This record gives sequence, structure tokens and C-alpha cells, in this order.
Amino acid sequence: MPQGVSGRFFAGRELVDRLARHSPARLAVTVFAAVISLFTLLLMAPWATTSGKSAPLIDALFTATSAVCVTGLVVVPTGTYWSTYGQVVILVGIKIGGLGVMTLASILGMAVSRRIGLTQKLLTASETKTTRLGEVGSLVRVVIITSTSIELLIALLLLPRFIVLEETFGEAAWHGLFYGISAFNNAGFIPTAEGLTPYVGDWMLLMPIIIGVFIGSLGFPVILNIMRNRRRASKWSLHTKLTLTTSAVLVVVAVVLFAAFEWTNAKTLGPLSLNEKILASLFAGVMPRSAGFSTIDINGMHESSWLITDALMFVGGGSASTAGGIKVTTLAVMLLAIVSEARGDRDLEAFGRRIPRETLRLAVAVSFIGATAVLVASLLLLEITGWTLDVILFETISAFATVGLSTGVTADLPTTGKYVLVVLMFIGRTGTMTLAAALALRDRRRVIRYPEERPIIG
Repeated sequence: MPQGVSGRFFAGRELVDRLARHSPARLAVTVFAAVISLFTLLLMAPWATTSGKSAPLIDALFTATSAVCVTGLVVVPTGTYWSTYGQVVILVGIKIGGLGVMTLASILGMAVSRRIGLTQKLLTASETKTTRLGEVGSLVRVVIITSTSIELLIALLLLPRFIVLEETFGEAAWHGLFYGISAFNNAGFIPTAEGLTPYVGDWMLLMPIIIGVFIGSLGFPVILNIMRNRRRASKWSLHTKLTLTTSAVLVVVAVVLFAAFEWTNAKTLGPLSLNEKILASLFAGVMPRSAGFSTIDINGMHESSWLITDALMFVGGGSASTAGGIKVTTLAVMLLAIVSEARGDRDLEAFGRRIPRETLRLAVAVSFIGATAVLVASLLLLEITGWTLDVILFETISAFATVGLSTGVTADLPTTGKYVLVVLMFIGRTGTMTLAAALALRDRRRVIRYPEERPIIG
């Protein structure tokens, strides 16, 4: 290696190593931004589009951000606008983005510095809920192997169904792989022009996608914890129990409410058969977790269904998962705090465990920052577009929670509005607390503490 190149390489390696030791959160956000920039350039190549012309910067940036942030919002149709090369780039972006912010930063740390610093091990261990720091390096490999195995399993389940639908083996394999990766990573991208609407009653096609989305939304800590203790549910961690319980309750509530609101709606469930209505309700109840797939016209839903979907999207899926939102454990902790306060209990308790008060503070902070991000983005889009609040709120929450469901207006946004959603998707995927930690100048630790006094609440 030439001396100049060698010098720049080692200088870059030292910079990355320094960031990994002192500010791993900032490193993770930087890496994520760099990956989005790279995929934007790849999508701007003339051969990335079916027309052979370079995509405009905003369209390439929006698509790259949506793919890497596993959102699924699009400003151009994926199946017809992008060439096979462009779709492969999008799929690779989904795969990389789905690995997670800290996991991605850990991979960079291993590749560049040949090791993971102690601080970064602590943060990665915190994200994946592992207790042995020496296992973090191998844990990253387990995450990659596990996610890839599940994606391939979904693809194999979909393959014969696509063949029955009179696709060639190559088309069936490609569509199965695309939907497998897109489903598990809760991305919501579709490789065909017609999407999933023609298959609203196809259980063989939609059930693998539903299961893949649900598993992906649980998070790697839950998946690995269940795999290690699959015969001993009593050994499951509190995080696993809270995630599974809250997720199951949200899905059941979502399915029942969606069916109740849309059962006779002529624009959604009304014209469907009983079998199709049941499957469409189940599909619509799972997708707001963060997937973005749809078998019905979102724009035709009642406003009450939009409101329920807004709430479900804002909550999202499990921590350290491919889903976005404030996360189901955040909701669970705040609900437990309400119950605890109503009972007059001093401690937050669940499944025979006591939850520290610091966890509640973090849950409140995450919720407030998320709500603030949605509020600011909604105000900006209201001024930019002049559209109604219900439509704007649906799009902003979908972007923040990296869901991808849309009323169909995303492509009609002006350029400035698209940039607003790009920033919102980035904030939603990197995580409100990770972004806050990355921007923090220092960690304040007070030696002297003020006297305690309680203000009146409520």
C-alpha cells in the first residue's frame, strides 16, 4: 500500500476507533447517514431506472432513506420505475438497514479496528439484552445468520405459491426473496406494480408475510431469548414477556377494531367475501406494527380507522427490532406506571420483577421526543402543502415510525415536503434516544444535588 494511502487509512482507522470508544452512538448515526448517502449515489446511476435516465436527487435520496430506514414510503413505484439493478440496490439497503444501528456500527468497528471497544460493547449489549460482553462479536454474527435464515424460510414458503400464480421459476424466486427480506425487516417495499391487492384473500401468500412481519417486529433480543430458552418459558426475560404480551394484545385489538370500523365500508372490506374480510382484517391489524404492506385502499378507510392506525404506528414494534415507533415496551412501562399509581404502589412490577424508575423516565423521554418530532414535521407539512391534518398526520407518523403505509399522497409532496419526511424517517430509524445521545456534548454528572420538593401534578 502506498505511503500516502496507508497514512490516510490509519488516520481514518484511528478516528473511527476514537469515536467507537468515546461516542459509539454518534458513530452509529454517522455510519447510517454514510450508508444512505452511498445508496443514494447507487440509485442515481442511469441503469438504476427502467427509463435509462438518472433519477432526480430527491427521488434517489428518498428511496435510499426509505430502504435503509426500512420504511417503505415511496415517491416513485418500485416495481415499474426502478430496474432490476435498482431493485437489488433497494433490497440490499433494506437488509443492511434491518441489522440495526448499533449492530451496523459494531460491524464497522470489527472491520476497521479489528475489535469492539468496551463502551461500544456495553451499548450493543444493552440493545440486544446480552449479559456477556465477550459474546457481542459472535452475537453480531448470530443476528446476521438468524435474520438471513428467517428471510430465506419466508422466501421458500412463498416460492411455490408464486409458481402456482403462473410466474417463471426465476420470477417466483426473486419475488419470494424480495418479499421475504422486505417482510422480516418490516420494510413494506413491493417489487410488483399491482402490489398485494389482487391477493387480498390468498392465505397461502399472505400468511408467510404476516408471520415474517410479526417475528421481525419482536426484535432480536426477544428472538434470541426464545431460541435459547425455547423449552423453558419461565426463563424468558422480562423484556421478552412484556414484548410478546403487549404485541399480542395490540394485534388482537387492531384486528377487532379494524373489522368493526371497515366491515361494511364499500371502499375497503364491504365488497369482499367473509374469508377475504377475515384475512384482510388480520393483515391490516399486523401491518401498522411497522411493515407498510396493504391489501386494501388505505385512502378509502374511514377516519376512525386512520386514527387507530396512527396510534398503532406510533407505538410500533419491539426494541432493537426492524420496527420503528416508540416501541411496545415503552407503552407497557407507561401503562404499568399508571396502574401502579392508581393502586398506590411504590414500585413498578410485572411478571414477578421490579422495573427501575429510570426505565419509566426513559420511556417518557422517548415518547415525548417522538411526539415532538411528529408535531414539528406535521406543522411544516401543513404550511408547505396546505393539506388537511388527518392526511398529514398519517404520513408523518408513518414516516417517523418507519411503517410505510400511505394514503397515496407521498408522491405528490413538493420537494421540501419530501426532505421533511427524509429527516423524519432518519430520526425514526436511528432512534430518538440514540440521536439525542449522538448530539449530546457531554454527560452531566452533578456532585451537589438540590433539595427535593414535589410540584402538584394533575
